[in-house]
Amino acid sequence: MEQTGETPFKCEISDKRFYSSETLNEHLKIHTRDKTFKCEVCNKRCSRGKHLLTHMRIHTGEKPFKCEVCNKRFSVSGNFIRHMRIHTGEKPFKCDVCSKMFGASGNLNQHMRIHTGEKPFKCEVCSKMFSTSGHLNQHMRIHTGEKPFKCEVCDKRFIASGNLIQHMRIHTGAKPFKCEVCKRRFINSGDLNQHMRIHTGEKPFTCELCNKRFSRSGDLKRHMRIHTGEKPFKCEVCKRRFSESGTLNIHMRIHTGEKPFKCEVCDKRFITSGHWNRHVRIHTGAKPFKCQVCKKCFINSGDLNRHMRIHTGEKPFKCEVCKRMFSESGSLNRHMRIHT
Repeated sequence: MEQTGETPFKCEISDKRFYSSETLNEHLKIHTRDKTFKCEVCNKRCSRGKHLLTHMRIHTGEKPFKCEVCNKRFSVSGNFIRHMRIHTGEKPFKCDVCSKMFGASGNLNQHMRIHTGEKPFKCEVCSKMFSTSGHLNQHMRIHTGEKPFKCEVCDKRFIASGNLIQHMRIHTGAKPFKCEVCKRRFINSGDLNQHMRIHTGEKPFTCELCNKRFSRSGDLKRHMRIHTGEKPFKCEVCKRRFSESGTLNIHMRIHTGEKPFKCEVCDKRFITSGHWNRHVRIHTGAKPFKCQVCKKCFINSGDLNRHMRIHTGEKPFKCEVCKRMFSESGSLNRHMRIHT
């Protein structure tokens, strides 16, 4: 891995930036030395002849250091040495905290900020801090609206190259991330990581109110709306609000009349896949929901839940007039006619 270009340490004299404080300190010695070597092209002065020779390659385009593996050329030996580690796999720089190894000192310096929490790069618009200049540059596009990465297939534009790469898999169908347990493949590593929790049982996201755990942060976020009562998704037709976007999308079909789920036997159409599944069982005779007490089977879970009240004696529906309890809402509704 080559150096990343992260340069959080700045020389106050020349405004030049460096990967580490040690490199900056070495650079500062330049300002105390005589600069007897002068570039005849741009008049830059150097304290050492070898520094002038290296500098001159900017003007001449000379790249004397060649990789024998891939033929890539470099103007500076240090860049060549770092590049070679891509081929050799050598990672001479070790993190003293977690023992992770790196091919370049700049990458190690950047990694150390994970442990130190250092964020030396500041957004001048909103003051948000970042650990890398790349993250700052990407963040700035939020303020500028710049989307420099364009999909050549559908012309959609993206803030980050990684977003474009992931988007392209929609067009190519590529799923490069494979679950080694069940062989299922995924478009991005995040989806694979979430999927792996099915196999490991890991649920790293905990509700601080009821201690329920979730395998995905999005599931926790949706769950929290149970406690807060938040319903951020609003139907613009009837103003009804929903806690999930998916529920709003299903609700909208009431207004549009859309019924995307079709029974291939009788051509009846349904708003939701759940309604379609229950209907299909009429044709197949499937009754997948079984009472563990008497072994009676049912087409849908709602019928099973109602049946279970026979065994439990539960009567959750209460008449607010006479306080009589009922096991089904239909029975309560019929009873209410007595009072009306």
